[in-house]
Amino acid sequence: MNEMKAEAVQLVADKVRTSVGHVIVGKEAIIDKLLIAMLTSGHVLLEDVPGTGKTMLAKVLAYSLDCKFKRIQFTPDLLPSDLTGIHYYNQQSGQFEFRPGPLFTNVLLADEINRATPRTQSSLLECMEERQVSIDGRTEVLERPFLVIATQNPVENQGTFPLPEAQLDRFLFKLRMGYPSAEEGVAILKRFMEASPMDEVKPVVTREELAAAQEVCSGVKAHPDLLGYIVALAEASRSHEDIHTGISPRGTQALLKASQAYAALQGRDYVTPDDIKALAIPALAHRMLLRGGSRLKPQSAELLVERLLMQIPVPAEADMPVR
Repeated sequence: MNEMKAEAVQLVADKVRTSVGHVIVGKEAIIDKLLIAMLTSGHVLLEDVPGTGKTMLAKVLAYSLDCKFKRIQFTPDLLPSDLTGIHYYNQQSGQFEFRPGPLFTNVLLADEINRATPRTQSSLLECMEERQVSIDGRTEVLERPFLVIATQNPVENQGTFPLPEAQLDRFLFKLRMGYPSAEEGVAILKRFMEASPMDEVKPVVTREELAAAQEVCSGVKAHPDLLGYIVALAEASRSHEDIHTGISPRGTQALLKASQAYAALQGRDYVTPDDIKALAIPALAHRMLLRGGSRLKPQSAELLVERLLMQIPVPAEADMPVR
């Protein structure tokens, strides 16, 4: 990755940061992780209490891209066909035709995903992983880029269906917004006092720019010792006495891809140990289960990842190639 390519990635990131920053106050770390997901074609699960800006953040990110955007409000009566679309008989043409559902977009906001039934949730699995949908024996390919940003409320359990482990493992990151500080709270009130800044959001990044930035990120180098470091983290989780199901190979791939994009955002063409450590918690914590089969509490999972990072020897940065 030469200097011009590094600047292209940083330019895309700066454009999106500026656009999102006109609406969202603070949350720079969350915005950067969404940028990483965008650059790696990953998916993000935003989990937090109502009113913290999950849906608005997803919207402004989508509106900042020159891409198609659709939003689905998940409810218990939502059917898989409501997502994927249906084949219907056209009386005028005398043939069956396909009517695509909201999955056929570039950025999909799945709002309150845990309110849909497991059957409907599972209809997202194929499209999130394979970027395609199978309907009535036919395969329909989704457009690229394709990014799912799902939100869920962890507090209210009535009328909700917890996401299965197979679904959670398909999200690159699981993030929490958190409450704003007092200063940020005042800034939010001032910003939305007269009108919503969402009305002024325009696309700032084209599909071509995004595709070029994604290609640069995929070419970022990682030393074999760092690959071994990621695998060592996964193996340690699989043998940990408190963990029933550890980090899968999909999890190690997700951490590597995220680290490549993170390095590109810093203007580097190589991954460092700090890149991996910076993203290990949001990329890995949601992929683990406690012994006994119950899902780990978010804080417990994050602490376990922190302990694994402290236990596994870190490759010396001096051994990492800089060019």
